[in-house]
Amino acid sequence: MKAILLGGGIALLVSLLGTRVAITAFTRWGYGQEIREDGPTTHHTKRGTPTMGGVVIILATLLGYLGASLITWTAPSASTLLLMFLFVGMGVVGFLDDFIKIYKQRNLGLRSKAKMVGQTLIALIFGGLALSPWLKDDDGRTPASTHVSFLRDIGWLALPAVATLLLIWLLVAGFSNAVNLTDGLDGLAAGASAMVFGAYTIINIWQNNQLCQTRPGPSCYDVRDPLDLATVAAAITGACVGFLWWNASPAKIFMGDTGSLALGSALAGFAILSRTELLLVILGGLFVIETLSVMMQVSYFKITKGKRIFRMAPIHHHFEMLGWEQVTVVIRFWIITILCVAGGVGVFYAEWVAKL
Repeated sequence: MKAILLGGGIALLVSLLGTRVAITAFTRWGYGQEIREDGPTTHHTKRGTPTMGGVVIILATLLGYLGASLITWTAPSASTLLLMFLFVGMGVVGFLDDFIKIYKQRNLGLRSKAKMVGQTLIALIFGGLALSPWLKDDDGRTPASTHVSFLRDIGWLALPAVATLLLIWLLVAGFSNAVNLTDGLDGLAAGASAMVFGAYTIINIWQNNQLCQTRPGPSCYDVRDPLDLATVAAAITGACVGFLWWNASPAKIFMGDTGSLALGSALAGFAILSRTELLLVILGGLFVIETLSVMMQVSYFKITKGKRIFRMAPIHHHFEMLGWEQVTVVIRFWIITILCVAGGVGVFYAEWVAKL
């Protein structure tokens, strides 16, 4: 528990102070955000606001976790090293996308195919290592499982290794892009992400307290390294909260694809490593809604040859176009996230109680 508090506290402090430094440096270097021309006109005033703030979130998380590990003299687990690889690797893909936007002064960075290649490569390396027999612990468990999971592995729903890799790729690519789509209003993605990572901190702590190795029984959890994962979740939560201080409306800095792709992939990583893959659909319900709104809009536009369901997608822009103030949209979407997180954690706990 000491490591969890230290990880979150150090990451919060580093992010809070580091983002201020990043704003000054990125402004001096001209690392400003380009704005899509077809977006709400109120966003045009944001052109030139420093971007790539996700670099601070990633560094704060790494320093928070490493600081906690050094102070408590705890070695990183295999699960945590894999999660950090996924988190930083997707951050690098996002960084390249952001840098190209800045360098070429346009709203388009990496081509969609190039970005997908990068996301696929990182996801498959992560999945392959997480399923590798080389990383089995003393009890024979790999960091990831070939079973589909909801609140724990579904015993009868085992997949071949190739299908499991496909599922891992789908989760990582899907949620990294989902957070990227959500990152369109000041503070929306950072605040929502902090809540979901906070939920995973609680879930991992609970799993650690009810491990099958220490408390065998029908309600125990057969997972790898939950306490170490809780430290990482707390660090990312702290990093998001510290960043939100500067990213809240009116934003002084944006996280860019560097932050959104890293955060989305980390959410998928936690779901995979904690055996809660389908539960993430509830916990991250806001990100699912944002993605579905884009899919619905594009599909309907193609089928009807030009008609739209929403005035603009993702759906947060639809409410802006209806006249809602940006802050109103963000706060109400945060409320939706709170309800999703409360519902997800409630389902997780209720299932444990039912098995007693």
